[in-house]
Amino acid sequence: MGMSGWVRPVRDGWVARGGVPGPDVDEFAEPDRVIAALAAAGAERGSLLAVQHPHRTPTALASGFGLADALPIARTALAHLRANHYRRVHQVVAPYRVDGPDGTAHGLLCVVDPEAVGPDGLSRVRHTEEVYPNVVAERAAMLAGLGCATSAALLVPVEGGPVLTQLVDQTCADLGDPAVSIVDSGGRRHQLWLQGPGPRQDELIAWAQDQSLLVADGNHRVAAATAAGRGALLALITGGPRLRVGAIHRALVGTGLDAAELARRWRAAGLAVSQVSDPAPPLVPGVVVVLAGDTVLRVTLPDLGALEPEPRIDHGLVEQLLVREALGVDPDGPALRPLPAGRLPGPGVDAVLLLAPVPYADVLAVHAEGQRMPRKATYFTPKPHSGLLLADL
Repeated sequence: MGMSGWVRPVRDGWVARGGVPGPDVDEFAEPDRVIAALAAAGAERGSLLAVQHPHRTPTALASGFGLADALPIARTALAHLRANHYRRVHQVVAPYRVDGPDGTAHGLLCVVDPEAVGPDGLSRVRHTEEVYPNVVAERAAMLAGLGCATSAALLVPVEGGPVLTQLVDQTCADLGDPAVSIVDSGGRRHQLWLQGPGPRQDELIAWAQDQSLLVADGNHRVAAATAAGRGALLALITGGPRLRVGAIHRALVGTGLDAAELARRWRAAGLAVSQVSDPAPPLVPGVVVVLAGDTVLRVTLPDLGALEPEPRIDHGLVEQLLVREALGVDPDGPALRPLPAGRLPGPGVDAVLLLAPVPYADVLAVHAEGQRMPRKATYFTPKPHSGLLLADL
């Protein structure tokens, strides 16, 4: 049953013998931070981060290599990692648990066809956010060039999450000690078991194949897997039991705009702007708190009435009205960056625009209308740790 459907075991894979070599790959998103981490002593050799970003290593940058030039280096580095830090596995699904300060997820790590369509004619795997085309193109080239998935998307069933949690918990209890158990840099414990062919694997896959899945984290991974054309995506399917939806803020970088100029331009655009003392992020949508130097501004987002779809997701209005129209900054360009809650903004930041988390009910409402949220609007946690299980695609 498990081999022919749209949810499948990992046919050929590699499971980590211990931790994932090198810097914690999940802590790096922006290219400049990846470059800095890879420039650190020893990070270029024998690290998963170097495999995922071969064109950002010191060697590639010094040689002027683009991604296509660096792919052979990545394949060699990946072969070295698999030979020295992993062991081979075949026809497995991986029951998975992650527990930490930002939530709890018990789920099934497996291979999913991102282009599968259900009996209703709708996609089985449903994007929740728009994506950056350049990021998708880069990730698709990496997937096609490596032929191996090194990180997983986070997919949430529209219904039936508690059933999956119970199935996974029972499977883990029956299997005993996990194949991998690590604590990441954020204090989360990740545990992974391996379930081979048999009735339990069939039961887990049969449950998953009856679901429609929302992309909680990894819209770019899903789009890249589709573009790569292999019909395969490594994914953690989870219903929680305690997933959290955190905020993703925005950082203005290299614009030269200070707090006074930001306030002037936003007021000129008709926005209500006040200077406040509390730098805490907003808890409910409709307000943006802006940190610019030592100044804290509060911007109230306008009600556009019938012109605006419901529910409104603040991120789209912020990018269009506050950034593009009022500041003349291209939201697609390098001057505006997504900034997940809890991450440091880094150097060269003029201001951080703090937004409220998107309520999960609004995520579901947008999905029910067949729409997508603006890109980088939700930050679901906790996520699976990259590199604990590699899947040959």
